[in-house]
Amino acid sequence: MTSAPQTLRWGHQALEVEIGVDDDGTPRLTRIGLPGGLRPERRNWPPLPLVEVTAAGHGRAWSSGRLIDTSLGGRLRYRAHRLGQDGDWHVLHVELHDPETGLVAEVTYRSPDGVPVLRAEVVLRNEGEATLHLESVSSLVVGSLADGPEAIDAADLLWAENDWVAECRWQRRPMRVTSPVLAGRVVFDNGKGEFTQTGRGVWSSCGRLPMGGLTDRRLGRTWVWQIEHNGGGWHWECGERDTRAYLALFGPTDTHHGWRHPLEAGARFTTVPVALAFSDEGGPDEAFAALTRYRRATRRPHTDHERLPVIFNDYMNCLMGDPTTEKLLPLIDAAAEAGAEYFVIDAGWYDGENGGWWDSVGAWEPAASRFPGERGIHGVLDRIRERGMVPGLWLEPEVIGVRSPMAKSLPDEAFFRRDGVRVTETGRHHLDLRHPAARDHLDRVVDRLVGEWGVGYLKLDHNIDPGSGTSAHPGETPGTGLLGHNRAQLDWLDGILDRYPHLVVENCSSGGMRWDHALLSRLQLQSTSDQQNLQLYAPIAASAPTAVTPEQGAVWAYPQPEDSLDEVAFTLANALLGRIHLSGPLPDLRPEARALVHEAVATYKTIRADLADAVPSWPLGLPAWDDPWIALALHTPDTTYLTVWRRPGTESTASLSLPHLRGRADRVEVLHPTVSRADVDWNSDTGDLTLTLPTAPSAVLLRLDHATTTC
Repeated sequence: MTSAPQTLRWGHQALEVEIGVDDDGTPRLTRIGLPGGLRPERRNWPPLPLVEVTAAGHGRAWSSGRLIDTSLGGRLRYRAHRLGQDGDWHVLHVELHDPETGLVAEVTYRSPDGVPVLRAEVVLRNEGEATLHLESVSSLVVGSLADGPEAIDAADLLWAENDWVAECRWQRRPMRVTSPVLAGRVVFDNGKGEFTQTGRGVWSSCGRLPMGGLTDRRLGRTWVWQIEHNGGGWHWECGERDTRAYLALFGPTDTHHGWRHPLEAGARFTTVPVALAFSDEGGPDEAFAALTRYRRATRRPHTDHERLPVIFNDYMNCLMGDPTTEKLLPLIDAAAEAGAEYFVIDAGWYDGENGGWWDSVGAWEPAASRFPGERGIHGVLDRIRERGMVPGLWLEPEVIGVRSPMAKSLPDEAFFRRDGVRVTETGRHHLDLRHPAARDHLDRVVDRLVGEWGVGYLKLDHNIDPGSGTSAHPGETPGTGLLGHNRAQLDWLDGILDRYPHLVVENCSSGGMRWDHALLSRLQLQSTSDQQNLQLYAPIAASAPTAVTPEQGAVWAYPQPEDSLDEVAFTLANALLGRIHLSGPLPDLRPEARALVHEAVATYKTIRADLADAVPSWPLGLPAWDDPWIALALHTPDTTYLTVWRRPGTESTASLSLPHLRGRADRVEVLHPTVSRADVDWNSDTGDLTLTLPTAPSAVLLRLDHATTTC
């Protein structure tokens, strides 16, 4: 423990954090940036507290046109701080205290050495005698991302819209659109303009990713943040307060999610973690690169992140939920010949002849009618292993159909309930993984599929949103119950991987409706989309590394018999800088198309070791949904890989700037397709690449070798 400093400085060579403490003991986060940067004068410290806490009976008030902070967060005072080291991580704990209520807030900041990313979470403790009825608790508040009117004039907000089959669509808008300059004299000097994004329900990324950003058009200084929560109970806001741009990141709140939490005497509450990446002058690309390194440092270690095996999945533009032994056997042979290393049987393997599996799922037993013969589905799994591949299965664990026998055998307490009534959503109930019976059921399912059947890959899907949550426990709000379930889900997943450390688990939810780092810090792959159109998949695939490391981003590649060779090359190019999810009716392809598939998989295997350490950039900017030209680059210290897509509606030539390779790369090699009509002109002196693709749609994967890089 240490006495109160006027300014507390903490960090490492890539990041420095400053916390100022007022004379009355109020702490404020005054600066995040590079070490040695310009430090704000005390009179210019931002007005926002280090932690924002609201509770019933502890609100805010107005006096003479100014907002007076009487919330619990505004009353917290500095009590102590501790510095620490956890392996490669630098750690700072700051303890705050409100003597009147006995509320203690321990703010923990963590940052991996050499990476300009700050991770934050808050633990509240009630050391008083009365219960505090919490209504919101911030995970991170930063009061000065941009300082002064000119900086706000130059600031752009970033956020990502994220819809089914239209995932990861980044938007950019001047901050002055949401925080305009007031005409005439300023009446209130506190500022109220703000831009907000909020997640709701069970899907963490339905409608929008739990991410955002702020970038300075003049200087390139950029902030990118993520809320690491596996449910829809999250909220962020970025706006102007006293001529400064502020950021506040939250998990669930009462205002947005009906979340309230009674913090009884002696009890604790922990917020969801969040992360903030910083780039001093490298723009969004450099901030996303830092976030990529951070994500690798925070996730559960797994051999899949190093091996990047090729996966064939029978669903997309292929069997579409109708697997049978007869249909699967030729696909298994064709996938093995193409070089696949995992073969996943997707939805439908449990569906009997009566159909209507949607509202009858939950027991997860194979349908005998689909897999006739003495061995049944085990004969198909045996064939997958005989062809040198690891078998996988699709599973939707958290749902129980209303016609499933499990709907009757499990107690009501094992399901989401509101007002004492079991929640039903489109013919399904939702398990509450806080209940031992729900978790025991799923553990027995996984132990049977993995432990007994020898399945080495599970695709975990989730295709319903049961609304605000569950109030299964006495007195709890649905938002509180949902947060409890979310945390129980993470604990359940940790338990699976503890028991089966080599099991590969894919995160899917109607494509990318659960795209968040809470899940991806545990699971090995992220389904990026259910998009069936190869041309519309290109902007999703190119944008995916903003929200997931390249080696975890699963992208469908589904050549069809009617596709031209350019279209076959295009759909394969979608996946070559991520994780190949090969699909489509491979046995029906003509020989030239099949050869192109084999060639692309072989090429991928020569570069995948580099992808596991690469960081992304976008030479044409973050893709817009309708952009005719799209580009994604992945950089390692020795090599840059560049995929460029051309879609119809534009000229056949595009120019791309790769300034980090200026004077450092002598030639460009076309990796895919190896027989290509692409015309590439590389100017090493300027770092400019001119590419001509004579047909649309078409795409190429290029490689530029270099000795070192500053990416």
